[in-house]
Amino acid sequence: VQVAESGGGLAQPGGSLRLSCAASGFTFSSYAMRWFRQAAGKERELVAAIDSAGSMTNYADSVKGRFTISRDNAKNTVYLQMNSLKPEDTAVYYCNAIRLAWTYWGQGTQVTVSS
Repeated sequence: VQVAESGGGLAQPGGSLRLSCAASGFTFSSYAMRWFRQAAGKERELVAAIDSAGSMTNYADSVKGRFTISRDNAKNTVYLQMNSLKPEDTAVYYCNAIRLAWTYWGQGTQVTVSS
């Protein structure tokens, strides 16, 4: 099983980044997918979630209207489009796959928002 995030980096306040998470080794289309983030010294928090079919999404209040989660089951990939970035969005972003008792995590990708 492999879950690999990419697309992190440095962005200016008000800028955009698009994170990708490529999965393999399990039936991706059967799993809900989630993005979490963990800022330095803080607990990991759920940012966005999408169901297995891509028909339902949920967002943390702090990112509603700015972030969009989507998935392409043909490519076994989930995305997080992040717009209007703020310094408080700085964190390591993790991709998570979950179905019943099974869950898989990626290693994370650093997002830094700074001028």
